Amino acid sequence: MQIVADLLTVTEQSGQEGIKTTSLLTKANLSHSRLSKFLENLTGAGLINKIEFDGKNTFVITPKGRQYLESYANFSSIAESFGLEL
Repeated sequence: MQIVADLLTVTEQSGQEGIKTTSLLTKANLSHSRLSKFLENLTGAGLINKIEFDGKNTFVITPKGRQYLESYANFSSIAESFGLEL
């Protein structure tokens, strides 16, 4: 869940222009194969959109992805108030 939240946060911070795969790899500190699986799941769940242009992929967060981040932040806050680490 933390990796998903991190990927969505980085994607959201990139704004409307989105973020390219290479930047995501660097910021998420994941291997290409592992990142590919996460991106497949995130696009399949409708949390991010994949835009292909000139043979390169760019990812943009969706409103559903923003909602997920907000819910995750609330959940994380509640867990921390009980002394739990996620």
